Amino acid sequence: MNQTFKDHFSDKSDDYSKFRPQYPIALFNYLSSVTAHHESAWDCATGSGQATLGLSHHFTNIIATDASESQIENVIKQSGIEYRVATAEKSRIKSNTVDLITVAQAFHWFNHGAFFKEVDRVLKPDGLLSIWTYNLLSIQDGIDKIINHLYESVLGDYWPKEREMVENGYQDIHVPMEEITTPKFQMSSEWNLDQLMGYLGTWSAVRKYQKITGVNPLEKTYEVLLTLWGDPENTKAVSWPLNVRLWKPHR
Repeated sequence: MNQTFKDHFSDKSDDYSKFRPQYPIALFNYLSSVTAHHESAWDCATGSGQATLGLSHHFTNIIATDASESQIENVIKQSGIEYRVATAEKSRIKSNTVDLITVAQAFHWFNHGAFFKEVDRVLKPDGLLSIWTYNLLSIQDGIDKIINHLYESVLGDYWPKEREMVENGYQDIHVPMEEITTPKFQMSSEWNLDQLMGYLGTWSAVRKYQKITGVNPLEKTYEVLLTLWGDPENTKAVSWPLNVRLWKPHR
């Protein structure tokens, strides 16, 4: 995999922060419960910072890194969290200092070999690495069918090839560590139609499609969704299955 950072998310990083779903509290409670110590966590490729904020309730010090300067500029700042612009492969974190490393919805962008060397360097002997991802949301059958059509048929050729790892739930990745079985987790929210469209607008393939064709693919999607949604101000339950994986070092 090319080690050069591919910045797919800086164009509208404020929208990315506003419309991306939140990870469940239960996930961070679980990660805290299985981590031996709670002095330091590294949220790698923090993006808009959802995972960082979840970790902040359980760890004394958190380093949140992202290769996108724009993403770091738009995160919610708070005490106990150090935000820095850095790649996953070169974090500049001191060796053997981190209790838990998290990678939320970003592992597919990394140079995996270089990243695992960095993990081995910064992680404490009893530390843990957790990587998770989610793919398509679910609302109700008719709406899901329209979103699936947008994802596969309209935007299919505009997704980066790395997206295939997300679609596969990271099941084929090789991690040179001992895996720990995790419970099942799910993200959920209550969104109106504008919130849903805002989320779809954060898809990198939507922006690429519009840049290449000059057409916003969401305009037609909105018209079709509106016929099924009813009052666009009404909220509907939205869910995403989370594929969470966890490892400890072979030490």
